[in-house]
Amino acid sequence: MAADDSPTKTSSRPQLSSMRTGSFLNEHQQYRPPKHLDSHFGIDTVVEDLQGARISPPKNFSPFNGVPSKDEPPRILEGASHDFTHPNCAPPRGIKSDRLVATLIYKSGSPRTQNTSPSPFASSNSDIPANLAPTTDIESFPLEPPAAAEPEPLDHLYGSYISPLCVTSFLHLMSTFPQPRGVEETTSSHRCLDDPEHPLVVELTMSPAPSPNYLSLADLRKHELIYRFEREWNVDVALQRDTLWRRYPRLVVFDMDSTLITQEVIDLLAATITDPPGLGAKVADITHRAMLGELEFDSAFRERVALLKGLPATIFEQLRPVLNVTEGVPELIRAFKRLGIKSAVLSGGFLPLTSWLAGELGIDHAHANEVIIDDSGRLTGEVKGRIVGRERKQELLLEIAKKESIALEQVVAVGDGANDLLMLDTAGLGVAWNAKPRVQLEAGARLNGKSLLDLLYLFGLTREEVDLLTT
Repeated sequence: MAADDSPTKTSSRPQLSSMRTGSFLNEHQQYRPPKHLDSHFGIDTVVEDLQGARISPPKNFSPFNGVPSKDEPPRILEGASHDFTHPNCAPPRGIKSDRLVATLIYKSGSPRTQNTSPSPFASSNSDIPANLAPTTDIESFPLEPPAAAEPEPLDHLYGSYISPLCVTSFLHLMSTFPQPRGVEETTSSHRCLDDPEHPLVVELTMSPAPSPNYLSLADLRKHELIYRFEREWNVDVALQRDTLWRRYPRLVVFDMDSTLITQEVIDLLAATITDPPGLGAKVADITHRAMLGELEFDSAFRERVALLKGLPATIFEQLRPVLNVTEGVPELIRAFKRLGIKSAVLSGGFLPLTSWLAGELGIDHAHANEVIIDDSGRLTGEVKGRIVGRERKQELLLEIAKKESIALEQVVAVGDGANDLLMLDTAGLGVAWNAKPRVQLEAGARLNGKSLLDLLYLFGLTREEVDLLTT
């Protein structure tokens, strides 16, 4: 069987292999062109070529001997990832820490859509091209240039939460501010306060803070770059020094109308008057202008109360069921009780309703305006004593803090109107709650959400801790 003993050269059937091949024809043709390296490698080619190859040169590994070096800090290699760095440790003796805490809160209650700029060549009924003069009437010609377009919203592109790119963008923004003299490097760390995967609240700690000689904390909070970042990413940014008082407040003072409740009480009272018609709208307009700071609050309040002359005093009891308490307020006051934090409401409204609401919620102090009632049980349209306006609110805050022996650094004030500005400025932290534009600009922190429970995040509490305090 010589024929059987001699090997025969036959073509075998094609087999799948781990190697990347061409077509069956190319594999079995008698002549094959020389193989030239392709100048553009696909990812498959790169992976195949690297199989069995070492990407980086081997490093000598020696177990930790108790003397870490700067270039090779000790690391736990299996089961965890940990670096022996000290961004949040206490500073060496004799050195004062200078850390800045930024709390980023995503405004999930404010849906975002992509900004669109109208084309200058948009069609219209005018015979004037859209990119030329807007009008032929010189009297109606605009005296001011058009407002700058809002920045392109980014949260709808990268996720409706505090995304890693959002955090990176904020840290890059903060790195543009000058650092204190002699500082060579800065450190930062973050905590997701509610959800590690898709957080809506992230706390960033940066050390050191930007140089106060260049920009004070008050000015940093008002910086245009911070406002632009908030609009781009649909977040509120609260900047605070990382001090003991930030984590342990002892007194929280609230405005009532449009803060503890969602309405303005004086507007509710005016809405009950049908004669003369349009009175409710008139009172509401005065209220709106006073909250914006366009009118002096005390005189505006007396003017509105005069319009309520003749209303029965029982109207305050009738309005109790109508009051709509802001979401999260009962739980927030319950958390304060468990933490030993005192609370107060300083209202530019009316004492009968303010005292009743404070009793219902468990608030410790309540101050508001007293209206005069005649012998027939009707409002005279006058106010007794001083109006609880901006100056009086500031005085009451100081009186309560002194009575409770609480330092102002441990006082937090929350409000929405221009008459709250002095109160917000006097407290250790002033928080503008869904506030008017001027108040948003002047306050130390801004919250524009749905639930006042978000206030607890500014103290560094996590969602787990908030749930523990409110259940």
